[in-house]
Amino acid sequence: MIKHIEILIPPKFIKDDNYLYQSASSELGVNLSSITGIVKTKQSIDARRKEPVYRVRIDVYINEQVKNEFPFIKYNTVSEANKSVIIVGFGPAGMFAALKFLELGIKPIIFERGKDVQSRRKDLRAIQQEGIVNPDSNYCFGEGGAGTYSDGKLYTRSTKRGNVKKILHLLVENGADPNILFEAHPHIGSNKLPKIIQSIREKILSFGGEIYFNSRITDFIINNNKVSGVIINDKDEKIADAVVLATGHSARDIFYLLHKHKIILEPKPFAMGVRIEHPQSIIDEIQYHTKQRETNLPAATYSLACNINGNGVYSFCMCPGGIIVPSATNPGEIVVNGMSLSRRDSPFANSGLVVSVTEKHWSKYSSESPFGAMLLQKEIEQKMFEITGSQKAPAQKAVDFVNQKVSSSLPATSYIPGIQAAALHEILPKFIVEGLSKALIEFEKKKKGYLSEEAVLVAVESRTSSPVRIPRNKETFMHQSLEGLFPAGEGAGYAGGIVSSAIDGENCAQAIAEYFAVE
Repeated sequence: MIKHIEILIPPKFIKDDNYLYQSASSELGVNLSSITGIVKTKQSIDARRKEPVYRVRIDVYINEQVKNEFPFIKYNTVSEANKSVIIVGFGPAGMFAALKFLELGIKPIIFERGKDVQSRRKDLRAIQQEGIVNPDSNYCFGEGGAGTYSDGKLYTRSTKRGNVKKILHLLVENGADPNILFEAHPHIGSNKLPKIIQSIREKILSFGGEIYFNSRITDFIINNNKVSGVIINDKDEKIADAVVLATGHSARDIFYLLHKHKIILEPKPFAMGVRIEHPQSIIDEIQYHTKQRETNLPAATYSLACNINGNGVYSFCMCPGGIIVPSATNPGEIVVNGMSLSRRDSPFANSGLVVSVTEKHWSKYSSESPFGAMLLQKEIEQKMFEITGSQKAPAQKAVDFVNQKVSSSLPATSYIPGIQAAALHEILPKFIVEGLSKALIEFEKKKKGYLSEEAVLVAVESRTSSPVRIPRNKETFMHQSLEGLFPAGEGAGYAGGIVSSAIDGENCAQAIAEYFAVE
């Protein structure tokens, strides 16, 4: 017999298995000796009461053996497979598409413009400490994509698009903490992701897939309106039966290349704003209603949203116990993002605080369609760089931003290149200034202490999602006007985040198998 129940556990007992079993025994009115196993299915923190508690959903096995929920996945050796697919980009979409191809007996051939996850670290240090941006190896480009160094947050609302549990199980199978299988807002940590990604890479190679780093796609081979291969680094050709385009939201050169070939693209709404950073202790106090966080409670997180003049304003990619990182992909621009290590033990908390950007906001670039949204994004990023002339980011106290005055001093920050006081209320587009200013006042009403003297805005958070969509057929996943091209993941405009991109990559691989079956 299996019983499904939810129990409340005080933080001090959350790691105590005896407390868990005794609570289940009491709740169900069964002898402790008859409980043969307990499996957690969901765990979240309920901080609405005076004393925060964990809400834990469990499957209680009574006189019955615990079952392995997820079956072993069988991969095929594909060295001599009849069909091969080129995957452009080795982020979550490309990576999980490759794993799915191994299941399907199709050979994946992956080209990644950046470096492997270990070599990539040198370029991250260069942008952090010297302000040197490598256009092919940075926080966005390289093995694992942008997700490798942005905390590894795995929360998704895309539960109807595919098998979320399968994605999480595959991550655990390759080294992730099993807790991600039941945590309400699971994350891995940027310090642990590299080994997981390396494990996935080795698995793909061991079954006959091919992976090439430092391999930027500089052209597509197109014959009779069908893509048959790619040109790598302006010289090498590779032919395959189909191409998965999984380049991420920042590969502007790929968008321009597609446009040059007259391949249909569309401008896409996205969001832009700032990173707001607080001392983590302030967020803990707001969320947990105490100045001293209990040892077994994690660094507190939050999610905020409101509507200002018809534009959504919301927190995005919140990083408790995290740091702000420089995420530019080209020299002469400033882009900021957030990341956390697995322990989330930085003294700072940061989050994107962004405003929805729609067609009316990029109207001055409407004649440049399909790049209107992207050009607005690019304009603001370059304007931020012009202010400081380096990767030092323009910043302003949140209270000064609302009161429209330049900050005479700035709080401490986790952002290693440093911050410089700037009049963000004059520099950012008017609709963003108005949206953020009014939202900060609204959020202070909801979370007293949020608009504090210690809160600082760091600009600009602009890579929330792709500003360009590569339209594809809803059923076949193939591009609307070019046979054999399958856009996938964030760069295609059909996903946002690690798990949804991974699911999209899997779905794309399945669609290609069906395409091959009817050729």
